Amino acid sequence: MKRERPSIINTLLRCLRLRCPVCGKSSIVERPFKIKHFCPSCRALFMREAGFFVGAILINVVTTEMVILMIYLLCLVVLGFDYQWVLTVLFSAALLFPIAFYHHSWSIWLGFDHLVEGLPKNVDKPLHH
Repeated sequence: MKRERPSIINTLLRCLRLRCPVCGKSSIVERPFKIKHFCPSCRALFMREAGFFVGAILINVVTTEMVILMIYLLCLVVLGFDYQWVLTVLFSAALLFPIAFYHHSWSIWLGFDHLVEGLPKNVDKPLHH
């Protein structure tokens, strides 16, 4: 059975809105810092084998590093702010950004996995309506 190739643009837009990358009908977020096990609409499995979350962590770490570098360049090199003030801003960004970006890093990772190999369907848990 040949699967239909997902649209990169649709998948990216769904990721940005924290929606299921497969159908876009349901949020991937169950509650703060908790991702749903699967999509209640299309049954796409979000929580897979142990270690699947490492990709989301990698996305969060790399994005945080890029944000810190951009803030550093903007504040110190472009705007010429005081170095001590810049360090305070960078420290705050390093603490707060990964927390704020948590759900989006998961969403991007799920979208990437959906584009590369497709998210499997959940067959273990019944659908609640």
